[in-house]
Amino acid sequence: MKFAVQAVLGLSLAFTAPAFAANTAPAAPLVASNPAHVQAVQNLLAAMQIEKVLKGVAARSRYPTEAQKQAVFAKLDKIPPAEVYQRLAPTLTSTISVDTATEMTRFYNTAYGKQVIYKKYNSGAQIMMPGMTVALAPEEKKERKRAAYVKASKELADAEPAIEHEAFKLLQVINKENNKEKR
Repeated sequence: MKFAVQAVLGLSLAFTAPAFAANTAPAAPLVASNPAHVQAVQNLLAAMQIEKVLKGVAARSRYPTEAQKQAVFAKLDKIPPAEVYQRLAPTLTSTISVDTATEMTRFYNTAYGKQVIYKKYNSGAQIMMPGMTVALAPEEKKERKRAAYVKASKELADAEPAIEHEAFKLLQVINKENNKEKR
């Protein structure tokens, strides 16, 4: 019985979806219309030093030759960090709210937040044995008591895959730009 209901629902969706699609306008690229929201996300990306994520994505990507990989890294070294923030922010506004961007920018600009960012990009692999707990710094304990931080931190953690994806897409665009310059 369940299969029959699912089949009927699936077929009804298959036949009605084209009718709805015909009435809608083509999808525009995701660009935020609120400049304050875009600026808040740019500030967050700057505080997070997101250009380092872009370099991490480039390091994990596969290239046909080592020369191409080095060319991409050379291009990334020439791009000012502010340009990376400007190019990523509009697409990330659909994932990161103004409140989250504002709260996490505040956090990452504190002394402890700067330590967190430094450790994120400059620490090696760490091994956690069963039964071990992570020692929390007093600053982190204080932040975890703030409802705004807890909510923003969760939203930002949920947005990490989108940030990585957008960084990968930007890397592809930069790589294409790099290839066009060579021609």
